[in-house]
Amino acid sequence: MTRMCLDTSAYSHFMRGDEQVVALLDAADWIGVPTIVLGELRAGFALGTRLQTNERELGSFLRNPMVSVLDVDDASSRIYAQIVVALRAAGTPLPTNDIWIASVAAREGAVVITYDEHFRAIHRIGCTVLSEG
Repeated sequence: MTRMCLDTSAYSHFMRGDEQVVALLDAADWIGVPTIVLGELRAGFALGTRLQTNERELGSFLRNPMVSVLDVDDASSRIYAQIVVALRAAGTPLPTNDIWIASVAAREGAVVITYDEHFRAIHRIGCTVLSEG
């Protein structure tokens, strides 16, 4: 079973039709979207000029039966703490939201799909880092 977790950059590229992320999601059996990603997306929508359209497209995406919204819970908070400790020990600070995204992906056993290279520093998860193209 192919379980994938989208970060914000991957969702944005997917909605623009980027062939790399479209192909990965087409092959997925399950797609997770962390609530942290939803918050980042909605902040971007509110700051942009296409709020209604973006919200409608996001709602349609989330209604797909293969897509699950991933909430933060006690288990993911414990994973978050472990990741933070490991990153600090390695001297590799990362954006807090990305650590939360990784923690819910780890909880679900999903690979993070991203365009952000720094996810490679989180050894607790698998990640597929796509290139801007």
